Amino acid sequence: MDATLNHAAVHRDPALRRRIFIIVAALVILWPTMVISEFKPWILFDQQSLESTGRFLADFLVPAHDAEFLQMLVRETWNTVAIATAGLTLALLGAIPATLIINEQLSISALGTGRMRPLAVIVRQTVRWLMVILRSVPELVWALLLVRIIGLGPTAGVLAIALTYCGMLGKVYAEILESSDAHASDTLLANGSGRLAALLYGALPEAASELMSYTVYRWECAIRGSVVMGFVGAGGLGQRMDESLKGMNGAEVSAMLLVFIALVALADQFSKVLRRRLG
Repeated sequence: MDATLNHAAVHRDPALRRRIFIIVAALVILWPTMVISEFKPWILFDQQSLESTGRFLADFLVPAHDAEFLQMLVRETWNTVAIATAGLTLALLGAIPATLIINEQLSISALGTGRMRPLAVIVRQTVRWLMVILRSVPELVWALLLVRIIGLGPTAGVLAIALTYCGMLGKVYAEILESSDAHASDTLLANGSGRLAALLYGALPEAASELMSYTVYRWECAIRGSVVMGFVGAGGLGQRMDESLKGMNGAEVSAMLLVFIALVALADQFSKVLRRRLG
């Protein structure tokens, strides 16, 4: 009997008490949050909900494919890609100058002494905070605000993407460049080169693949974002999907989702091709 007790003691999980404590603590934290958020999953099994879900799924399994709908789908898909591309292009117009300003690796004032002038520090911090503000506000919030100001349509979506992505791109571009080898750009700056030339001929060749990969990834995110913003009236495929969802038209929603998946897959393949070419 003593041998049996010793055997059980040896094989007892030493972390059992800690795991039980973690599970109990997780339940104690999770339960109030579920109550506050009014999480009621059993509503899904209500008779009316089951009937609506069944009708929707029955239509969903056969995507809409009539000629008139397909023409609309192609047109709105093109509008969605155009919104994402135009928004990202505008974001780049702001992000590239911001990168030149906030990138400490391209600081001319820091050459020799290793310290930037007070004015340069102030300008850099001001631009950094501007980038923080822009990327802190989600593009959906910008779209809601802009729709109220300039009305429904793709212009609100383009500007919303441009504002948010300008902050994101400026921050990440600067970090990528600062983490790359600074020898080439430092040499150019020390020999009297301008900051733009130091960026183009010193820093960019080292970080081109990573920069391009992140840019294409952000373009893919902009496509997704433009679809979401369509639900608040910013145009594109999302606006049509919102109309189909409100009408519980599963066939149309299914076709739009397939197109959406295809867009993201094409963006991913495009990113792979660019990385292979630049690598």
